[in-house]
Amino acid sequence: MLRFILIRLLTAIPTLIIVAVTVFVLIRLIPGDPAQLMLGDLADPVSIAALRHQLGLDRDIFVQFGLWAGHVLELDLGRSITTQQEVLPLILTRFAVSVQIVLTAVLLASLIAIPAGTFAAWRHNSRVDVATVATATLFLSIPTFWLGLLLLLLLGVKLGWLPVVGYVSIADNPLVGALYLIMPVLTLLLHESGSLLRMARASTLEVLRLDYVTHARAKGLSEFAVLRRHVFKNAFGPSWTLIGLLLGHLLGGVAVVETVFTVPGLGRLLVEAIFARDYPVIQGCLLFVGVAYVLVNLVVDLCYPIFDPRVAAS
Repeated sequence: MLRFILIRLLTAIPTLIIVAVTVFVLIRLIPGDPAQLMLGDLADPVSIAALRHQLGLDRDIFVQFGLWAGHVLELDLGRSITTQQEVLPLILTRFAVSVQIVLTAVLLASLIAIPAGTFAAWRHNSRVDVATVATATLFLSIPTFWLGLLLLLLLGVKLGWLPVVGYVSIADNPLVGALYLIMPVLTLLLHESGSLLRMARASTLEVLRLDYVTHARAKGLSEFAVLRRHVFKNAFGPSWTLIGLLLGHLLGGVAVVETVFTVPGLGRLLVEAIFARDYPVIQGCLLFVGVAYVLVNLVVDLCYPIFDPRVAAS
């Protein structure tokens, strides 16, 4: 087990280095002079040169990466060009909002979709199975922005049950803040439940065909006991992997939902920084999202032996 953990930790280090290099290179591949784009076409050459020196753009590319990497290791991602705020505290503040939405949505989706997928597999080819798969496919096929707009129209405009525009932090007012998060969470819940349900159903069907399940039934165990003791734990591994992928993806890719519901999360911060040509914020957000994705999947890998002891033994 210890060897498995050490191997996973060591393999995460080069991945993080590759993420940092990729983010650095992608920002430098953007056409045009970043200083010119940030200051505008009417900026004088002195101001442009001063900003280039401030950002380190007047140095060799390898020196730029070394300086930037050194600041990153010191947890210094620079300052925002538009607001003059430090980038890391700004990212953490917005990330806290995104985490509330993503974790709640993925947790509820897991609690609903995985048992539903297991039950659909148990009733394979029945009407329940067909209806469940059709519903999951429908929600999975609807784009999140369109689903969000439908919920806004129904729950916000037509019925008036939930607020349509604005945001209130849960820390400031827990009850009102929860109302503002219901529709974003519901949008991600409905969409991501489709993929989780299909994965749970497919992995459960595969396990149900194995010999030891047939042997358990031959011993006279009830179907509930077979599902609980022999099927669920062995079929949960692929679903756990998908949960990790969804968490990593949504933590950085929830920008569409946050924009639809005007939620000040990390994704919306990245979109705003792109429109404002705020390169320190763009670079910081991309790096943070990449590191978060790697760390989430690292945690998923480290937890995998809990569900499948064969992984740690291999």
